[in-house]
Amino acid sequence: MTPLAVYIHWPFCKSKCPYCDFNSHVREGVEQERWKKALLCELGYMASQTPDRIVTSIFFGGGTPSLMPPDTAAALIARVHELWKVSDDTEITLEANPTSVEAATFRDFKQAGINRVSLGVQSLCDEELRFLGREHSAKEALKAVELARHTFDRYSFDLIYARPHQTLAVWQTELTEALTFADGHLSLYQLTIEENTAFHHTYAKGGFQIPDEAESEALYRMTEDIMAVHGLPAYEVSNYAKPGQESRHNLAYWQGVDYVGVGPGAHGRLCHPALVAGSGILQKPDPVIRRGDRIATQTLKSPERWLENVERHGHAIEIWQPIERQQEVEERVMMGLRLREGIDYAAFEAQTGHALAPYINQARRDLYIAEGLLEDDADRLQTTLKGRLVLNTLTAELLSDCHAATSTG
Repeated sequence: MTPLAVYIHWPFCKSKCPYCDFNSHVREGVEQERWKKALLCELGYMASQTPDRIVTSIFFGGGTPSLMPPDTAAALIARVHELWKVSDDTEITLEANPTSVEAATFRDFKQAGINRVSLGVQSLCDEELRFLGREHSAKEALKAVELARHTFDRYSFDLIYARPHQTLAVWQTELTEALTFADGHLSLYQLTIEENTAFHHTYAKGGFQIPDEAESEALYRMTEDIMAVHGLPAYEVSNYAKPGQESRHNLAYWQGVDYVGVGPGAHGRLCHPALVAGSGILQKPDPVIRRGDRIATQTLKSPERWLENVERHGHAIEIWQPIERQQEVEERVMMGLRLREGIDYAAFEAQTGHALAPYINQARRDLYIAEGLLEDDADRLQTTLKGRLVLNTLTAELLSDCHAATSTG
């Protein structure tokens, strides 16, 4: 059976972090039972469009899904088991903030079926946590990590680095401390300034500065070295794990596995089984969809509009359309080159029905191999550490001037 990952989006947070551009919202009150029923309903619709699949991972993201009642998570997990076949070793992840109130519910989420938790720690320095708009202290965060260690089969936590005025020595100290609390996985993200965030407005006015390109490169190289020495090498640009402890759900995205997205603003990617999209709220009339087409889906982003449309139509899908071959190739190349393992040529051809070579600018590929940015061992194409430092530019150049190859057939 075809593997399937299931993403469930809980859009609510206690407060909006200044760096966050995710689809998250602050509301004074949430009608919990109504939201549970709506999520269960949209799960059912997605299942009707994805028969003969086996679920290998479930991911509760947000927002702050640890704010949902644990019995809601239990009901959704049970519904997934009713709707699809589920693998015996399915990874079921919950994103959580490490405040003491939320950490106290970990045991209930464990009973609900969660077997992996991902904690948004972000920093081990109280001053930096205040800058990042986090509501927890470093002490609370480490208590939550310890509770996760003793509660769940697997756990991970996030840190944000390349913060204003952060030196190599300061980051080395913080990361080394974090590794004493880590188990098999850490996510380490360089701070980026995203549009339509509070940080974007402050940064544009000169309110703070972040490390320049050379400083960011030095921080990244040091991060790679420290994590490798501690036995958690990078398996993706910002994710580090012991062998076998990688996030299976995130690997599904990067490796091109089908996934459904449920909840406000959730995305999906599906190989369509010749069914027809349902009624009512698509922006355009349903396009002609052929069996085997890869489909992009997205639900309405507004929580209120999403809820209203699910209750009216059974789903809140705003976009349901075939992915043009050029877009599919670009997505697979961009995702695949983020992975240390790179793009497996045989897997690419099996997934798309086409060889990769015609879609890649061969002159630039050869140049980047010569410059030590790419490696090609005949079976796969992958970036080096040097290449990952300029990944966005490298990917764009590899895909340039190849549109004619992807526009026919």
